Amino acid sequence: MHWYEDDGFWSDFSETMFSERRRAQTADVVAGSPLLAFPAGSRVLDLCCGPGLYLVPLVRRGYQVTGVDLSAELLKRAQAVCEDAAVDVRLIRADMLTHVEPESYDVVLNVFTSFGYFDDPRDNARVLRNAHESLAPGGQLLIDVMGKEVLAGWIGRPQIVELDGAYVVQRDTVLDSWTRLRTDWTLVRDGIARDASITSFLYSAAELRGLFEDAGFAEVECFGGFDGEPYDHHSKRLIVRGTKPGGDRGSS
Repeated sequence: MHWYEDDGFWSDFSETMFSERRRAQTADVVAGSPLLAFPAGSRVLDLCCGPGLYLVPLVRRGYQVTGVDLSAELLKRAQAVCEDAAVDVRLIRADMLTHVEPESYDVVLNVFTSFGYFDDPRDNARVLRNAHESLAPGGQLLIDVMGKEVLAGWIGRPQIVELDGAYVVQRDTVLDSWTRLRTDWTLVRDGIARDASITSFLYSAAELRGLFEDAGFAEVECFGGFDGEPYDHHSKRLIVRGTKPGGDRGSS
């Protein structure tokens, strides 16, 4: 079983990755982001939606929203969040490697470094082709990752995240000549330690732009955040946006 298929991992570590503070920050980002300004009623797919940090804010911005994730545990949490907020979101349990709904969406989002999970680079490229197929002509794909250039600025320093009655130590290791990253987590709660490791591919802006173009996307652009700033040495994230040719869609 691959790490991303382990619901025990998501159950144990999701409090660190998807804290309430991060949920509130995400809501603010979605509400104000020019990159997330789509025509009213746009059909938006949150691919690898996790516990649904983007789902409710996207609905409140006026979009028809679908969330897809492989984890039953995270989808259960996403469902609870949507019910508490009294918003209508379609949730599907599926693998991004195989999930395709031809020309069903105007936007596909993949956020929180949820791209690059697969050991075979051809499988990661397939995810982009699946998104391309699921988009209507003129639709957009936006991927949010930790860019290789950003990571180079702080890699090597362990991070400690304090939780309610617990803490997590995170250590990052670059592998295979800067093509892959392993993140080791240690969760300590009630005197018991739980270890886990995740691995993913690392991409520079140029590399991810090239993958978008190979998958058939045009007008590919790179940004340093959801406020649309340029991707440069000040950036903390890498966001790549590409458009499926053949349509004429503007922003709201």
